[in-house]
Amino acid sequence: MTDLISIARALVAPGKGLLAADESTHTAIKRLASYGIETGEEMRRQYRDLFLGTPGIEDYLSGVILYEETLAQKGDDKKLFPRSLLDRGIEPGIKVDQGTEPFPESPAELITGGLIGLPERLAAYAKTGTTFTKWRAVIMIDGDTLPSAKAIHENARRLASYAKEVQSAGMVPILEPEVLLEGKHSRTRAKEVLIETLSTLFSVLDEHAVDRSGVILKTAMALTGAASAKKDTPEEVAESTIEALMEAVPRQVPGIVFLSGGQSPEEATENLAAITKRAKEKQAPWPLTFSYARALQEEALAVWKGKAENVPVARAAFMERLKKVSAASRG
Repeated sequence: MTDLISIARALVAPGKGLLAADESTHTAIKRLASYGIETGEEMRRQYRDLFLGTPGIEDYLSGVILYEETLAQKGDDKKLFPRSLLDRGIEPGIKVDQGTEPFPESPAELITGGLIGLPERLAAYAKTGTTFTKWRAVIMIDGDTLPSAKAIHENARRLASYAKEVQSAGMVPILEPEVLLEGKHSRTRAKEVLIETLSTLFSVLDEHAVDRSGVILKTAMALTGAASAKKDTPEEVAESTIEALMEAVPRQVPGIVFLSGGQSPEEATENLAAITKRAKEKQAPWPLTFSYARALQEEALAVWKGKAENVPVARAAFMERLKKVSAASRG
Protein backbone atom coordinates (compact mmCIF):
# COMPACT_ATOMS: atom_id res chain seq x y z
CA MET A 1 0.00 0.00 0.00
CA THR A 2 3.00 2.30 0.34
CA ASP A 3 2.95 3.05 -3.38
CA LEU A 4 -0.74 3.99 -3.24
CA ILE A 5 -0.14 6.34 -0.34
CA SER A 6 2.76 8.05 -2.12
CA ILE A 7 0.75 8.45 -5.33
CA ALA A 8 -2.23 9.81 -3.37
CA ARG A 9 0.02 12.30 -1.58
CA ALA A 10 1.65 13.34 -4.86
CA LEU A 11 -1.79 14.14 -6.30
CA VAL A 12 -2.39 16.72 -3.54
CA ALA A 13 1.12 18.21 -3.47
CA PRO A 14 1.14 21.87 -2.29
CA GLY A 15 0.14 24.32 -5.03
CA LYS A 16 -0.78 21.58 -7.47
CA GLY A 17 -4.08 20.01 -8.53
CA LEU A 18 -5.77 18.00 -11.24
CA LEU A 19 -6.99 18.83 -14.73
CA ALA A 20 -10.14 16.80 -15.42
CA ALA A 21 -9.67 16.13 -19.15
CA ASP A 22 -11.97 13.11 -19.05
CA GLU A 23 -14.94 14.40 -21.01
CA SER A 24 -16.59 11.54 -22.91
CA THR A 25 -16.63 11.70 -26.70
CA HIS A 26 -20.25 12.93 -26.55
CA THR A 27 -19.41 15.67 -23.99
CA ALA A 28 -16.28 16.73 -25.88
CA ILE A 29 -18.26 17.10 -29.11
CA LYS A 30 -20.87 19.22 -27.32
CA ARG A 31 -18.24 21.37 -25.62
CA LEU A 32 -16.32 22.06 -28.82
CA ALA A 33 -19.51 22.78 -30.74
CA SER A 34 -20.52 25.35 -28.12
CA TYR A 35 -17.41 27.34 -29.14
CA GLY A 36 -18.15 26.91 -32.85
CA ILE A 37 -15.38 24.31 -33.26
CA GLU A 38 -15.87 21.48 -35.76
CA THR A 39 -15.75 18.00 -34.26
CA GLY A 40 -14.11 14.70 -35.11
CA GLU A 41 -11.38 12.48 -33.63
CA GLU A 42 -8.49 14.65 -34.88
CA MET A 43 -10.09 17.82 -33.48
CA ARG A 44 -10.59 16.07 -30.13
CA ARG A 45 -6.88 15.13 -30.20
CA GLN A 46 -5.97 18.76 -30.86
CA TYR A 47 -8.32 19.81 -28.05
CA ARG A 48 -6.46 17.50 -25.62
CA ASP A 49 -3.07 18.61 -26.91
CA LEU A 50 -3.98 22.28 -26.48
CA PHE A 51 -3.94 21.70 -22.72
CA LEU A 52 -1.71 18.64 -22.18
CA GLY A 53 0.98 20.03 -24.50
CA THR A 54 1.20 23.42 -22.81
CA PRO A 55 4.79 24.00 -21.58
CA GLY A 56 5.12 24.45 -17.82
CA ILE A 57 1.88 22.77 -16.67
CA GLU A 58 3.96 20.48 -14.44
CA ASP A 59 4.46 23.47 -12.10
CA TYR A 60 0.72 23.53 -11.34
CA LEU A 61 -0.68 20.09 -12.20
CA SER A 62 0.01 16.94 -10.18
CA GLY A 63 -2.22 14.79 -12.37
CA VAL A 64 -4.57 14.71 -15.36
CA ILE A 65 -7.71 12.57 -15.56
CA LEU A 66 -7.91 11.20 -19.10
CA TYR A 67 -10.65 9.60 -21.16
CA GLU A 68 -10.11 6.19 -22.80
CA GLU A 69 -9.83 7.64 -26.32
CA THR A 70 -7.01 9.94 -25.16
CA LEU A 71 -4.87 7.07 -23.84
CA ALA A 72 -4.13 5.92 -27.39
CA GLN A 73 -3.65 9.41 -28.87
CA LYS A 74 -0.37 11.26 -29.30
CA GLY A 75 0.37 14.92 -28.74
CA ASP A 76 2.21 17.10 -31.21
CA ASP A 77 5.40 15.92 -29.43
CA LYS A 78 4.70 12.48 -31.02
CA LYS A 79 4.43 10.84 -27.58
CA LEU A 80 1.37 9.04 -26.26
CA PHE A 81 -0.37 11.41 -23.85
CA PRO A 82 0.18 9.23 -20.71
CA ARG A 83 3.91 8.92 -21.49
CA SER A 84 4.25 12.64 -22.18
CA LEU A 85 2.64 13.44 -18.81
CA LEU A 86 4.79 10.91 -16.91
CA ASP A 87 7.94 12.35 -18.50
CA ARG A 88 7.03 15.73 -16.97
CA GLY A 89 6.28 14.32 -13.51
CA ILE A 90 2.48 14.49 -13.93
CA GLU A 91 0.47 11.42 -12.89
CA PRO A 92 -1.83 10.17 -15.70
CA GLY A 93 -5.23 8.97 -14.52
CA ILE A 94 -8.28 7.49 -16.21
CA LYS A 95 -12.06 7.81 -15.83
CA VAL A 96 -13.34 4.23 -15.49
CA ASP A 97 -17.09 4.58 -14.90
CA GLN A 98 -19.37 4.16 -17.90
CA GLY A 99 -21.88 6.91 -17.22
CA THR A 100 -25.20 7.11 -15.44
CA GLU A 101 -28.57 5.41 -15.79
CA PRO A 102 -31.90 5.81 -13.95
CA PHE A 103 -32.09 4.09 -10.55
CA PRO A 104 -34.92 1.50 -10.82
CA GLU A 105 -36.09 2.12 -7.25
CA SER A 106 -36.22 5.90 -7.79
CA PRO A 107 -36.30 6.65 -11.55
CA ALA A 108 -35.80 10.41 -11.05
CA GLU A 109 -32.33 9.64 -9.63
CA LEU A 110 -29.20 8.27 -11.29
CA ILE A 111 -26.75 5.48 -10.54
CA THR A 112 -23.40 4.92 -12.24
CA GLY A 113 -22.53 1.85 -14.29
CA GLY A 114 -19.19 0.27 -15.14
CA LEU A 115 -18.47 -2.46 -12.58
CA ILE A 116 -18.93 -5.28 -15.12
CA GLY A 117 -15.57 -5.97 -16.73
CA LEU A 118 -13.81 -3.41 -14.53
CA PRO A 119 -10.87 -5.65 -13.42
CA GLU A 120 -10.00 -6.40 -17.06
CA ARG A 121 -10.21 -2.73 -18.04
CA LEU A 122 -8.03 -1.73 -15.08
CA ALA A 123 -5.35 -4.25 -16.09
CA ALA A 124 -5.33 -2.78 -19.61
CA TYR A 125 -5.20 0.82 -18.35
CA ALA A 126 -2.31 0.06 -15.98
CA LYS A 127 -0.22 -1.08 -18.97
CA THR A 128 -0.55 2.41 -20.47
CA GLY A 129 1.04 3.96 -17.36
CA THR A 130 -2.04 5.22 -15.51
CA THR A 131 -1.52 5.49 -11.75
CA PHE A 132 -4.98 6.58 -10.59
CA THR A 133 -8.61 6.35 -11.66
CA LYS A 134 -11.90 8.19 -11.20
CA TRP A 135 -15.54 7.15 -10.76
CA ARG A 136 -18.32 9.75 -10.65
CA ALA A 137 -21.67 9.33 -8.95
CA VAL A 138 -24.45 11.91 -9.28
CA ILE A 139 -26.50 13.12 -6.30
CA MET A 140 -29.48 15.34 -7.14
CA ILE A 141 -31.22 17.67 -4.69
CA ASP A 142 -34.95 18.36 -5.01
CA GLY A 143 -36.43 19.97 -1.92
CA ASP A 144 -36.68 17.47 0.93
CA THR A 145 -37.58 14.56 -1.33
CA LEU A 146 -34.27 13.98 -3.15
CA PRO A 147 -31.78 12.56 -2.75
CA SER A 148 -33.29 9.36 -1.37
CA ALA A 149 -31.30 7.36 1.16
CA LYS A 150 -31.52 4.33 -1.17
CA ALA A 151 -29.91 6.18 -4.09
CA ILE A 152 -27.14 7.58 -1.88
CA HIS A 153 -26.44 4.11 -0.52
CA GLU A 154 -26.46 2.40 -3.93
CA ASN A 155 -24.06 4.97 -5.35
CA ALA A 156 -21.83 4.57 -2.27
CA ARG A 157 -21.89 0.78 -2.69
CA ARG A 158 -20.77 1.08 -6.31
CA LEU A 159 -18.06 3.62 -5.43
CA ALA A 160 -16.77 1.22 -2.75
CA SER A 161 -16.78 -1.79 -5.12
CA TYR A 162 -14.90 0.31 -7.67
CA ALA A 163 -12.38 1.54 -5.08
CA LYS A 164 -11.63 -2.00 -3.87
CA GLU A 165 -10.97 -3.21 -7.43
CA VAL A 166 -8.74 -0.22 -8.19
CA GLN A 167 -6.64 -0.62 -5.06
CA SER A 168 -6.27 -4.35 -5.86
CA ALA A 169 -4.99 -3.32 -9.31
CA GLY A 170 -2.34 -1.09 -7.70
CA MET A 171 -3.86 2.29 -8.55
CA VAL A 172 -5.37 5.09 -6.46
CA PRO A 173 -9.15 5.52 -6.74
CA ILE A 174 -10.64 9.01 -6.83
CA LEU A 175 -14.18 8.89 -5.45
CA GLU A 176 -16.47 11.55 -6.89
CA PRO A 177 -19.97 11.64 -5.39
CA GLU A 178 -21.02 14.90 -7.07
CA VAL A 179 -23.83 16.79 -5.34
CA LEU A 180 -25.21 18.69 -8.32
CA LEU A 181 -25.43 22.50 -8.42
CA GLU A 182 -28.70 22.31 -10.38
CA GLY A 183 -31.88 23.28 -8.54
CA LYS A 184 -33.28 25.88 -6.16
CA HIS A 185 -31.94 24.42 -2.90
CA SER A 186 -30.30 26.50 -0.19
CA ARG A 187 -26.64 26.27 0.74
CA THR A 188 -27.73 24.78 4.08
CA ARG A 189 -29.57 22.00 2.23
CA ALA A 190 -26.49 21.38 0.05
CA LYS A 191 -24.39 21.09 3.22
CA GLU A 192 -26.84 18.56 4.74
CA VAL A 193 -26.75 16.45 1.58
CA LEU A 194 -22.95 16.60 1.45
CA ILE A 195 -22.76 15.36 5.04
CA GLU A 196 -25.24 12.52 4.43
CA THR A 197 -23.58 11.49 1.15
CA LEU A 198 -20.00 11.53 2.46
CA SER A 199 -20.87 9.90 5.80
CA THR A 200 -22.64 7.08 3.95
CA LEU A 201 -19.74 6.73 1.51
CA PHE A 202 -17.05 6.31 4.16
CA SER A 203 -19.21 3.91 6.16
CA VAL A 204 -19.69 1.72 3.07
CA LEU A 205 -15.98 1.98 2.17
CA ASP A 206 -15.19 0.51 5.60
CA GLU A 207 -17.67 -2.34 4.99
CA HIS A 208 -15.78 -3.13 1.76
CA ALA A 209 -12.37 -2.97 3.53
CA VAL A 210 -11.15 -0.14 1.29
CA ASP A 211 -7.94 1.44 2.62
CA ARG A 212 -8.83 5.06 3.45
CA SER A 213 -5.17 6.10 3.24
CA GLY A 214 -5.07 5.15 -0.45
CA VAL A 215 -8.08 7.07 -1.80
CA ILE A 216 -8.71 10.67 -2.86
CA LEU A 217 -12.12 12.30 -2.38
CA LYS A 218 -13.42 14.54 -5.17
CA THR A 219 -16.34 16.58 -3.93
CA ALA A 220 -18.61 19.49 -4.73
CA MET A 221 -18.58 22.61 -2.60
CA ALA A 222 -21.64 23.49 -0.47
CA LEU A 223 -23.42 25.91 -2.81
CA THR A 224 -26.88 27.38 -3.20
CA GLY A 225 -28.65 25.84 -6.23
CA ALA A 226 -27.99 27.52 -9.57
CA ALA A 227 -31.72 28.17 -10.12
CA SER A 228 -31.97 30.16 -6.89
CA ALA A 229 -31.74 33.96 -6.89
CA LYS A 230 -29.38 33.83 -3.90
CA LYS A 231 -25.66 34.34 -4.52
CA ASP A 232 -23.25 32.89 -1.96
CA THR A 233 -20.16 34.81 -0.88
CA PRO A 234 -16.88 32.86 -0.97
CA GLU A 235 -16.76 33.09 2.83
CA GLU A 236 -20.22 31.50 3.12
CA VAL A 237 -19.25 28.72 0.74
CA ALA A 238 -16.04 28.12 2.69
CA GLU A 239 -17.76 27.95 6.07
CA SER A 240 -20.48 25.52 4.95
CA THR A 241 -18.08 23.35 2.94
CA ILE A 242 -15.48 22.99 5.69
CA GLU A 243 -18.16 22.25 8.29
CA ALA A 244 -19.50 19.44 6.09
CA LEU A 245 -16.06 17.95 5.45
CA MET A 246 -15.01 18.14 9.11
CA GLU A 247 -18.16 16.26 10.09
CA ALA A 248 -18.10 13.55 7.41
CA VAL A 249 -14.56 12.86 6.13
CA PRO A 250 -12.11 10.74 8.16
CA ARG A 251 -8.74 12.30 8.90
CA GLN A 252 -6.88 9.31 7.34
CA VAL A 253 -7.94 10.39 3.83
CA PRO A 254 -4.76 11.77 2.21
CA GLY A 255 -6.46 14.60 0.32
CA ILE A 256 -9.63 16.19 -1.01
CA VAL A 257 -10.03 17.80 -4.44
CA PHE A 258 -12.93 20.02 -5.48
CA LEU A 259 -14.88 19.90 -8.71
CA SER A 260 -16.02 23.18 -10.26
CA GLY A 261 -19.46 21.79 -11.13
CA GLY A 262 -20.68 24.53 -13.43
CA GLN A 263 -19.11 27.50 -11.62
CA SER A 264 -17.41 30.16 -13.72
CA PRO A 265 -13.58 30.18 -13.68
CA GLU A 266 -13.62 33.22 -11.37
CA GLU A 267 -16.18 31.73 -8.95
CA ALA A 268 -14.35 28.41 -8.78
CA THR A 269 -11.06 30.22 -8.06
CA GLU A 270 -12.45 32.60 -5.43
CA ASN A 271 -14.40 29.89 -3.62
CA LEU A 272 -11.38 27.57 -3.56
CA ALA A 273 -9.23 30.35 -2.08
CA ALA A 274 -11.79 30.99 0.66
CA ILE A 275 -12.17 27.26 1.41
CA THR A 276 -8.43 26.59 1.73
CA LYS A 277 -8.03 29.68 3.92
CA ARG A 278 -10.87 28.53 6.20
CA ALA A 279 -9.44 25.02 6.30
CA LYS A 280 -6.17 26.38 7.68
CA GLU A 281 -8.03 28.40 10.33
CA LYS A 282 -10.01 25.30 11.35
CA GLN A 283 -6.87 23.11 11.20
CA ALA A 284 -8.49 20.70 8.76
CA PRO A 285 -6.46 17.47 8.65
CA TRP A 286 -6.22 17.02 4.87
CA PRO A 287 -4.64 18.90 1.95
CA LEU A 288 -7.31 20.54 -0.24
CA THR A 289 -6.89 21.39 -3.91
CA PHE A 290 -8.69 21.45 -7.28
CA SER A 291 -9.81 18.97 -9.92
CA TYR A 292 -11.38 21.28 -12.48
CA ALA A 293 -12.44 20.83 -16.10
CA ARG A 294 -14.43 23.75 -17.52
CA ALA A 295 -13.15 26.23 -14.93
CA LEU A 296 -9.61 25.67 -16.25
CA GLN A 297 -10.47 25.28 -19.94
CA GLU A 298 -13.20 27.82 -20.65
CA GLU A 299 -11.08 30.93 -21.24
CA ALA A 300 -8.59 29.07 -23.44
CA LEU A 301 -11.30 27.45 -25.57
CA ALA A 302 -12.95 30.82 -26.15
CA VAL A 303 -9.77 32.18 -27.78
CA TRP A 304 -8.55 28.95 -29.45
CA LYS A 305 -11.65 28.38 -31.65
CA GLY A 306 -10.00 25.25 -33.07
CA LYS A 307 -7.39 27.24 -35.02
CA ALA A 308 -3.66 26.46 -34.94
CA GLU A 309 -2.69 30.14 -35.07
CA ASN A 310 -4.60 30.74 -31.81
CA VAL A 311 -2.82 28.01 -29.83
CA PRO A 312 -0.14 30.28 -28.22
CA VAL A 313 -2.68 32.82 -26.91
CA ALA A 314 -5.06 30.05 -25.78
CA ARG A 315 -2.25 28.33 -23.88
CA ALA A 316 -1.30 31.64 -22.27
CA ALA A 317 -4.92 32.00 -21.06
CA PHE A 318 -4.84 28.44 -19.71
CA MET A 319 -1.57 29.06 -17.83
CA GLU A 320 -2.90 32.31 -16.39
CA ARG A 321 -5.94 30.51 -14.95
CA LEU A 322 -3.78 27.62 -13.72
CA LYS A 323 -1.56 30.06 -11.81
CA LYS A 324 -4.59 31.70 -10.18
CA VAL A 325 -6.15 28.38 -9.17
CA SER A 326 -2.81 27.10 -7.87
CA ALA A 327 -2.46 30.22 -5.71
CA ALA A 328 -6.05 29.74 -4.49
CA SER A 329 -5.25 26.14 -3.47
CA ARG A 330 -2.59 27.48 -1.10
CA GLY A 331 -5.17 29.64 0.70
